[in-house]
Amino acid sequence: MSARTLLLAAGAFAVGTSAYVVTGVLPAVSAELGVSVTTAGQLSTVFALSYAVGAPLLATLTGRWDRRTLLVAALLLAAVGNALAAVSTNFPVLVASRVVSALGAAVYTPAATVVATQFHAPEHRGRAVAMVFGGLTFALVLGVPAGSILGPVIGFHGVFGLIAAASVLAAIAVRSFLPAVAAPAHIGLRDRLAVAADRRVLTMLGVTVFGVLGAMSVYTYVVPLLAASAAVAGPVVSALLLVYGLGALLGNAIGGRATDRWGSRRTLLTGMVGFTVLAVTMPVTMTTIGSAAVVLFFWSMFTWSVNPPIQNLLLGFSATSGGLLLSLNASAIYLGAGLSGVVGGVVIATLGVLALPLVGAVLGAIGVGLFVLLGRQNARAEAAELAEMAPVPSGM
Repeated sequence: MSARTLLLAAGAFAVGTSAYVVTGVLPAVSAELGVSVTTAGQLSTVFALSYAVGAPLLATLTGRWDRRTLLVAALLLAAVGNALAAVSTNFPVLVASRVVSALGAAVYTPAATVVATQFHAPEHRGRAVAMVFGGLTFALVLGVPAGSILGPVIGFHGVFGLIAAASVLAAIAVRSFLPAVAAPAHIGLRDRLAVAADRRVLTMLGVTVFGVLGAMSVYTYVVPLLAASAAVAGPVVSALLLVYGLGALLGNAIGGRATDRWGSRRTLLTGMVGFTVLAVTMPVTMTTIGSAAVVLFFWSMFTWSVNPPIQNLLLGFSATSGGLLLSLNASAIYLGAGLSGVVGGVVIATLGVLALPLVGAVLGAIGVGLFVLLGRQNARAEAAELAEMAPVPSGM
């Protein structure tokens, strides 16, 4: 994989850490600003919703920008948001900082994904996408543990200050070492809306929402789930979360290579079915530390393997609107993530924490069903295209 793609992945790591680190610094935010942990937890919801709304809007507004300029601006915007968090003295200012950071991330990730694919031949596009998402995955692996370790030492202000500095360094590196990349051909608003309203695109976005919702409604509450199923707590939970992160890294890499070798559809279906089946088994298989580690590792691997094929499928829907489609998919990801806390909370309150994996599996199964529907939609679209291309018989 090229050094340019690694550079884009480093930027993704910076903005991804900004998103994930909040979970690790919640106790520090609660203590330093005098708010409850539950209230502090809404910082993740604010980030997710801001990202979901901002991604497609900003993709449209910045459609004419040179891609390198756009990436630098996005990283600097994320840096401003994290710097604001680093100097915040009250909770409303911290909330505002999360909105700014989210908008920077919402611009960067889809744009970086499209640019990465331009540096590689079509047959290696899946691995290029996986490399960018590898930066996000690595942020997941390190973000939460780093926040929980550094939060008590330097406070949440210091943690966000470090992320702001990392974002600035990433912006400098992108500006210095990435070549100028021309903006794609301009697309009018009507054409953009037409692409976004494509039934196949809407179905694919539904797959993303339900897939993320099914996975994150379980992962968001994985700590109480592990306590209820395997009676683990403290450092053991941290170790199991690390195992989950390692599975995510491997799954993302496998997803990229499998997409290039076996195609997006087979890879995506395998990943979604795998994570759905493993979720069903969690209440009876995660009963010891060892079995919990194995299940979490493979569940995470299947879950994170679906990102590269989804991105690749969307890029194949339109040769000119790939950036917009990836922005819409990013919105779908964060919409699912934003809803997961609510859904998971309702399930725990009504059915109990051990019911979470089963509900997550049902949501994942809905995603699988939508993907099967997408296959039928594609078949009909291809048949219609062939019919249009068929020669018209001459009259007698």
